Amino acid sequence: MKKAGILNRHLSGALAELGHGDGVLVCDAGMPIPDGPRVVDLAFRAGVPSFAEVLEGLLAELVVEGGTAAEEVRHTNPAASNLLSARVPELTLVPHERLKALSGGARLVVRTGEARPYANVLLRCGVFF
Repeated sequence: MKKAGILNRHLSGALAELGHGDGVLVCDAGMPIPDGPRVVDLAFRAGVPSFAEVLEGLLAELVVEGGTAAEEVRHTNPAASNLLSARVPELTLVPHERLKALSGGARLVVRTGEARPYANVLLRCGVFF
């Protein structure tokens, strides 16, 4: 049994399969889930777990070289906007409709219980060397 890090076996296993350039969509409870990517649904109740908790846990385990989020987050969800700006390298903002289209290319979708709008980011995996 793991004693630290992400304990959810489905999420931990999915993260171990990721490679350089793979996309990981971390999304709120309302984001449409595209057909195709593997989905790990962590949503339990509205707000649980939060987008911030899940994002921080993923960033602790993944090498992330960049990310894409919806430009609407800046005005609609300042807390998520500040978190993304502070923690995601090379963050690009695009219209929400574009983010939804891009999410179809993700290899993994991690759905949170977040109930505030535009708490979504498409992370791009990097390499540790």
